[in-house]
This record gives sequence, structure tokens and C-alpha cells, in this order.
Amino acid sequence: MKGNYLNILGLAFRAGQCVLREEAIVHAIQVKSAKLVLIASDIGPQTKKKLMDKSKTYEVPIINVDDRETLGHAIGKPQRVAIAILDTGFAHKIQSLLV
Repeated sequence: MKGNYLNILGLAFRAGQCVLREEAIVHAIQVKSAKLVLIASDIGPQTKKKLMDKSKTYEVPIINVDDRETLGHAIGKPQRVAIAILDTGFAHKIQSLLV
């Protein structure tokens, strides 16, 4: 069941409801367009702290998931350490599959 979230993540990416780069994710959190942030288990400590702090400040849920290679493969991009989901429906579905 845990792998099913990767299918939903792929759909969200193809629907244009994901943000990928660190700066873009931080911006999405600050303008409150990010509904969920997924971070890879092998993310760097500085990037992790930055995203965790921003998410906590702006009350955006953040979930640790698989490694960067698995995240990248789910969306068809090479190794991604963090992905922000912009759509509420996709965010709720992914959260329900992971929690």
C-alpha cells in the first residue's frame, strides 16, 4: 500500500500540481500554495532543516518518504530530494496512503 502513493505522486506531477526545486518549494510554502511536502529519507541535513522549519512555520504538512531515487523515478525525473504538492486532493490522498 505504501508504494501506491508513488502512483498518485506521478499523477500529480503529470497534472502540473508539483513543485520540484528547493527554492520553488520554499516559495510555494511561503505563499501557502503548497499543501504537502514530501522529503526523501536521504536528504541533506541543511536542506531538511530549511524545509522542516518553513513547513512548521507556515503549517504545511511534511512527510519523510523513500530515497531520492525512488521519488525521482515516480515522476520521471532524476533523483529528487523534495517535492511539494499543490493540489489539496492529491495531498490528502498521498497523506492517507502514507499515514
